Amino acid sequence: MISNKKYFKKSKILPVDKFFNNVLFDKKNGYYSSKLPFGASGDFITAPGISNLFSEMVGIWLISTWNVFGKPKKFNIVELGPGDGKLTKVLLKVFQKFPEFEKSINIFLYEKSNFLKNLQKKNIGKSKIKWIKTFSNIKNGPVVFFGNEFFDAIPIKQFLRKKNLLLEKNFSIKKNNKIFEVYKKASSKNFSQIEKFESLKKLQFIEFPLLGFEELGKMIKKISKLNGGILLIDYGYLKPNNNNTLQSVMRHKKNNLLDNLGHADITSLVNFGLLNEYFIKSDLKVKEIITQKFFLEKLGIVERANNLSKKMTFKEQSNLYLRLKRLLDNDLMGRLFKVIFTYKFKKNTFLGFE
Repeated sequence: MISNKKYFKKSKILPVDKFFNNVLFDKKNGYYSSKLPFGASGDFITAPGISNLFSEMVGIWLISTWNVFGKPKKFNIVELGPGDGKLTKVLLKVFQKFPEFEKSINIFLYEKSNFLKNLQKKNIGKSKIKWIKTFSNIKNGPVVFFGNEFFDAIPIKQFLRKKNLLLEKNFSIKKNNKIFEVYKKASSKNFSQIEKFESLKKLQFIEFPLLGFEELGKMIKKISKLNGGILLIDYGYLKPNNNNTLQSVMRHKKNNLLDNLGHADITSLVNFGLLNEYFIKSDLKVKEIITQKFFLEKLGIVERANNLSKKMTFKEQSNLYLRLKRLLDNDLMGRLFKVIFTYKFKKNTFLGFE
């Protein structure tokens, strides 16, 4: 039996977010530190792995956003949690067709895991890209942060509201290696943070992305200083419904949350309504939240697929449209995945949202 004690380290009891942060990101035992999570041989597949068309559309959106910002001589692009590097690899090919844009950009990849960083370097090859663990290197020109399935992987806090009490869910471990839930009174700091948000006030069960907000806070500082924005594409919902959305996946199948720790992916659904409220409180503008289907279709993904298909065999066409369906179909990724863009800039017209 694999010991789970290593994830508790010095503490016998941990809040949900700290516990899963150890499980996912611990340098020695973390899921993202030692395992290849992506693709057919991994545990899950993301949009860039389904079709290059997805990454092409993100590239078109970035070029268009640079245009909106007035074609600045310096334009910083930061991919958040770049996975296996497939998205960036396609972006570089797209950017080559736009020399003026290519000349102006600095591309940064924000990656915690050294294991994944090495994989990205191998997949992307030699390029001008810089890998970063902080945003201190970004000093001039507007900055656009973008993340596909970035926010869902950042562990969340969970709380239970009982009358006037707010209880935080924690995990502890028994001598027999079994992990169990413990509810403790929430700290006054957590209580006051949660009370700031209207969308959380009437809930009995609350999921709160404190670590996620800390990450976004660093980006917002940069945007407030340099202008720019944050584009997040992720699966989630607009209004919370007292649900526990934590989920685990292993070899493309659902896994019990506390089984196979360190060997299975753990995520939660993103509360886009809460993100919207958070960005507005941070004095940023926010475009209306849209579905992945709306975003990709507005960027011209169907037209691009139709053009490509003209030179393809029937088998290649079938493969292309099957992958496109997976990205756009309302019963697949099309509606479940949402897109939010928050920004600091005087203009409001951004491609894909209108």
